[in-house]
This record gives sequence, C-alpha cells and structure tokens, in this order.
Amino acid sequence: MDLKLLDKKENKLTFLIKDSNPVFVNTLRRIIISDVPTIAIKKVAFTKNNSALFDEMLAHRLGLVPLTTDLSSYNMPDKCSCKSAGCAKCQLTITLKVEGPCSVYASDMKCSDPAIKIVYTRMLLVKLLKGQEVEFEATASLGTGKEHAKFSPAHIFYKGYPKISLDKIKNPEEVIKSCPVDVFALDGKQVKIVNLEACHLCMACVDVADPQGSVMVEGSEKDFIFTVESWGKLPCEEILTKALDLIDEKVDEFSSLLNKSE
Repeated sequence: MDLKLLDKKENKLTFLIKDSNPVFVNTLRRIIISDVPTIAIKKVAFTKNNSALFDEMLAHRLGLVPLTTDLSSYNMPDKCSCKSAGCAKCQLTITLKVEGPCSVYASDMKCSDPAIKIVYTRMLLVKLLKGQEVEFEATASLGTGKEHAKFSPAHIFYKGYPKISLDKIKNPEEVIKSCPVDVFALDGKQVKIVNLEACHLCMACVDVADPQGSVMVEGSEKDFIFTVESWGKLPCEEILTKALDLIDEKVDEFSSLLNKSE
C-alpha cells in the first residue's frame, strides 16, 4: 500500500491510497466515525432557564458544540480508575451564567480545563430577552460515535480513483458542460482531461456523450481517494493515527480470541 497527499487544509485532508481494497478503506472510514473518541457535553444540570428553549432543547444544542480533545490527558469513563464515577482524569465541567437581553454564544461558556477550547466560538446557543436567564453546570467526557453522533470526530468519504477513457466524441462541448466539477476542457476540437482527481464518478458525461460509449468512466477497485473533514475536535492526522491504532488493537484482539478457540 502507498499513500500520496493530494490536498491539505486546516480541517480537511485528502490523500490517495494505492494498492489497497474496498474492505480496508471502508473499515478505516467506519472506525473513524464510530470508534475514535472525542470530548463532548454529556450531562447538563440547569439552575436557571426561563429562555424560549426548554431544558431538553438547550441541552441538545450544548451537546453538539464541538470541543477540542486532548486524548493524552483524558481516559474513557469505562476505562478510568474511578470506574465511571467521574474524576478529573475522565471528565471536566463547563459552566455558563448569563442574563438577557443578549445573544448567548458558545464562547460564553467556561471550561474547568483551560486546555479544552470551544472550536466555533460564535455558535449561537439561545437568545435572551430582558429578565431571562440561563445558568447551568455541564459535564463533558470522552465518548465515541457508537454512543452518539456528537462524539464522531469527522466527516469521512472516499471514492475509487477515477479512470476515464475518451474516444471520438461528436459533441465535445456538451460533454464538457455536463461535468459539474470541470474535469474536462476543450483542446482544439477534442475533449481533454484537465482535472481527473476532481471527478465524482457521476457519469453525467457518459450519458450525454455521442456516440454512446465514446466516454467511459469507472472507479478503481484498488486505488482510492480518501477525504477526512474534521469538525475541529482533533487534527486530521491525529484522527487517522488513532484510527489505525484502533484497527491494530481489534486485529490483535481477534487473533487472541481465535487462538483461544482453537
């Protein structure tokens, strides 16, 4: 297997996986979504809330606020020495006390651990009128996407590396216009591939090509373009590293169980 970096941005990473297979690539995708842990608000105890939102609605919004995650400083509650009772090694508190009239943003919350930050500080939580108040103490801890989607660290997707073949096309302009991501350009009177990796395999160019079959598009079964879009809780590289470690752990566990069964 070979890896090639295609694009890297602040919270988005795209790379090419060569000489692999759909089983491994999809396993990596699923492990990231469901098994890589992140920190999120789990419980909220309201002292005051006479806003327009019920406690349950506001608590739901709070749970979806992305928090930066420090995997080296916190344990999963079920693996902590406190045995899920709650301690500084597996949870932190987040407080808020505000009175209207005002707009309450995620930045108004205060974390007990200064290392844990609000990723998107301008997320609107609720609007308060004069005399309305919100006061609460929330508990945040590590969790995984298996437990709730709010713990999932990123949006993950992949596609087979595009393979496009062109023959004698009678309507090159229509083929070029049909592509939503500008894969093609006109070179004289011929269609030229100028942005192969952007191809979504939508087959729009195949449908309009004249004659039928003059444009062929398929996705590779051994080379894949893999994209990680982090919500900001963890850097993309750390998400991938943790996912690969988890795959190794699961393989070792399976091997151990298999040996015991024999």
